[in-house]
Amino acid sequence: MGVVAKHSSMVFYSDGNDHYSQRVRLVLAEKGVAVEIIDVEPGNIPEDIASLNPYNSLPTLVDRDLVLYESQVIMEYLDERFPHPPLLPVYPVARAQSRLYVYRIQRDWCGFVDTIVAGRSKETVIEKARRDLRESLLAIAPIFSEKPFFMNEEFTLVDCCVAPILWRLPLLGIELPPKQAKPIHEYMERIFERDAFRSSLSEIEFDIRD
Repeated sequence: MGVVAKHSSMVFYSDGNDHYSQRVRLVLAEKGVAVEIIDVEPGNIPEDIASLNPYNSLPTLVDRDLVLYESQVIMEYLDERFPHPPLLPVYPVARAQSRLYVYRIQRDWCGFVDTIVAGRSKETVIEKARRDLRESLLAIAPIFSEKPFFMNEEFTLVDCCVAPILWRLPLLGIELPPKQAKPIHEYMERIFERDAFRSSLSEIEFDIRD
């Protein structure tokens, strides 16, 4: 693999098994951005990344002289860098609400997902994470029926965070009851059929459901 500085296009270092990387890939696909996506195994991160990202972490985006890490920072940068279609509302109040939803997803769901996927905790801890995530999703199931997308009439960065988690439910060992979770199932059907969502899936992620 060459040195990052020699790449002329935008380069995205991605973990094909990670929901944080997929949320960025989903933004890139929705925007139709020309980008070189390099699949990287977390245990075999190239020196390119270590020399640019002080945390030596994935995902990492390189856009000319700019290096970004932390998926939320990358997503917001891409939304500003490529404004069409916009993935955050135009008005400040609505933008703030969307950012708050992303924050709550991070606080309320992502920790559970990461605990289950890592599989390094005691089985009782993993089972509790699985149960808590399932109960949390069911508790808010009704709001999925209020609007076509997550609390919005349009597809936003919030959906880019929610969808990769919902796609992984079989991998996480979580099954949502058809009746109680009907709004979530309908939401998933709408999102998963989007061309950009299909394009965002890595080969590993395709195998989760297909």
